[in-house]
Amino acid sequence: RSKFVPFVVYGEPELIKVGMSEEQAKEAGINYKVGKFPFQANGRAITQESTQGFVKILGDEKDHIIGIHIVGPHASEFAGLGALTLENNLNVEHIAKTIFPHPTLSEAIMEAAENYYKKSIHIPNK
Repeated sequence: RSKFVPFVVYGEPELIKVGMSEEQAKEAGINYKVGKFPFQANGRAITQESTQGFVKILGDEKDHIIGIHIVGPHASEFAGLGALTLENNLNVEHIAKTIFPHPTLSEAIMEAAENYYKKSIHIPNK
């Protein structure tokens, strides 16, 4: 049995959380980094006129994914992918190097992973 149960809120927009939040990582004393990508910069979200929200990926000191959060269109559809990445102890680079189809909402996950490394091509990397 998986120890990573996705938390899903169905609404407008939808919300998912798998793994730790930033607050939980802080409380656990984990040094973490964040990659984030807004749906405002996602081609598919723009064509659907549903650009509210973002994807956020948290990684630990070794870049292992410790949390994935998505607020936005059809977020619930990606909850299983979030659980899969944590259950298999993937690191952020695995997601950043994966080819996601374009234009899709799911490619926002890859863009968040690229932003983690300050290499996203559709937003300024801060």
